[in-house]
Amino acid sequence: MSDDTVRHATITETPPLALALEQSHEVKAKVEDLAEDLSETNRSVEEKIASGATTLSAHATLSESLSTEAKVQECAEDLQHVTETLAHGITDLRATADKLTRSQAALVVSQTALAAAQVEVEYARHRASHDRATGLPNRELFDDRATHAIALAERHDWTLAMMFIDLDKFKEINDTHGHGAGDTALDVVAARLLECSRGEDAVCRAGGDEFLFLMVDAGTEQQVMRVATRIVECVSAPFLHGATELRITPSVGIAMFPRHGQTVGELVTNADAAMYLAKAGAANVEIFQEQPQH
Repeated sequence: MSDDTVRHATITETPPLALALEQSHEVKAKVEDLAEDLSETNRSVEEKIASGATTLSAHATLSESLSTEAKVQECAEDLQHVTETLAHGITDLRATADKLTRSQAALVVSQTALAAAQVEVEYARHRASHDRATGLPNRELFDDRATHAIALAERHDWTLAMMFIDLDKFKEINDTHGHGAGDTALDVVAARLLECSRGEDAVCRAGGDEFLFLMVDAGTEQQVMRVATRIVECVSAPFLHGATELRITPSVGIAMFPRHGQTVGELVTNADAAMYLAKAGAANVEIFQEQPQH
């Protein structure tokens, strides 16, 4: 392989700026050698003059001059080549920087679009699993949580309390004050039920003016009755719709796991039956009572 071929292969494989740096070191070494030669020539001339020589060899002086000129020309050509290489490398760097800037801008746009899409997905997921009127979990999500709670209760020997809550005379609020007042009542009741719940409990709007409240690790029936009574007091407090003060009372039916049902469906059905007893009687809260077997 010839020297030109090797040099061409090196130029092709070596990055322009790295090649320019390498060549600049070579040029520096040549310039230093040239400076040393010139210094040596000057010393030689000074020594000859000092020794009393009145004439210098024209041939020698011309040879030294031509040699020096050739070296200077070589250095100049090398410097020109380094300059061109550097210019080419800087152009490449600028092009790369422009591409990087455009890529970063595109990345920002993509990240923004992805974040917006994630928000939309989360919003859609929330809408699909929550009641639009109150923001509470819908029945499907509630049933999933209740099923999970039953599994935990079986494992840890807990009791659960399923409460079926119906708002008394809700239709009268809609008929007398309009559906806007009814919507306000639903929002207020939902917020107050959440205030009465703990992190492990679950609340949902079952439909219309009916709500479900699942109390996890509920304890005894007496403890559940105290919570249910507090729910009735909280929900029954007056609230404002515009400038109008309104009040609504709930009827609460309770079914206990495992005594009154082993599945979510059984607990809801029996809590619903107990709620009708509460609505028909004087008390606002009733616990499901098994029918005596004959």
